[in-house]
Amino acid sequence: MERRDKFVSFDIVEDASDNYFCRRNDDVDRYSSLSKDGVYKAIMKEWKILEQNLPDSIYVRVYESRFDLMRAVIVGAEGTPYHDGLFFFDIKFPFDYPNIPPRIHYHSLGFHINPNLYNNGAVCLSLLNTWHGSKSEKWDPTGSTILQLLLSIQGLVLNKRPFFNEPGLNLFSIPLQNKARAYNCEVFALMCRSSILLLRNPPKCFESFVEDHFRRRGLAVLLACNEYVNGRIAGYLNEKGSKVTKEFDRDIKLLYPLLLQELRDCNASLGIVAEQLQLESVNEEKKNSGIFKRAMATIKKVLGLKNKGEKKEKIVTWYTPLPT
Repeated sequence: MERRDKFVSFDIVEDASDNYFCRRNDDVDRYSSLSKDGVYKAIMKEWKILEQNLPDSIYVRVYESRFDLMRAVIVGAEGTPYHDGLFFFDIKFPFDYPNIPPRIHYHSLGFHINPNLYNNGAVCLSLLNTWHGSKSEKWDPTGSTILQLLLSIQGLVLNKRPFFNEPGLNLFSIPLQNKARAYNCEVFALMCRSSILLLRNPPKCFESFVEDHFRRRGLAVLLACNEYVNGRIAGYLNEKGSKVTKEFDRDIKLLYPLLLQELRDCNASLGIVAEQLQLESVNEEKKNSGIFKRAMATIKKVLGLKNKGEKKEKIVTWYTPLPT
């Protein structure tokens, strides 16, 4: 298995079959004509910029057979509720690029984790002209790039306080601050769910990356579960011991053993720390309770996971368009 330190930040691959825009046969009869005009040169320029300037938290794959498409993954930044999560985006260059911005689809796996990222894959951002903004924030054909787009998503969308991405909210309102804390908890729980799904069925050309990422960072995610349950919420780390809702507490304690098992399956470096956390809902007494068993059955059904001894099946297919 390819190690992440050998997984270069930018590379050309062959198989585009599970790219969102390829699966939709989106303008499939026209893309070959791109090489006949300036669009091809603009795309090649983008490739060069990405190859030379990507940070170590963003990885891109472009396709030899479909140079109008690409896929990027952004690693969630420390200090945000997205930390150590993986967020995949498929990108398509239009036929009059760069006069209009690229099209982009977020692989949400069915989860709405941010006001700017919808569970149908839509991305709401001024730079994409999918949200109003000043002229300087809009797509500029003479200067805007895919690198700028990816960095904007990483810095402006997947940030410490995503609740306030909703327009018109007062950052200093105490009631809204409380809602923002609760939102961070909700986002983190959804990130844990998506991590389980990605481990079970990673996107093409990123299989080794996904496995090795969680092999390296899995323990950090598990430890974060414990931090959240105890009220140490990403984005609000200066306010230790904040109360979390009973629903979130229950959710994390149910997700923890499922995530732990997936990490074991990919040979993550967990040591004995993960075993010693012993979150309340996974002790032997509660394991044997009827309420806990029913709750575990429900969460497994939602995630598409099988009980012990049953054959594992894929729970997300990258060949099927996500729900709209």
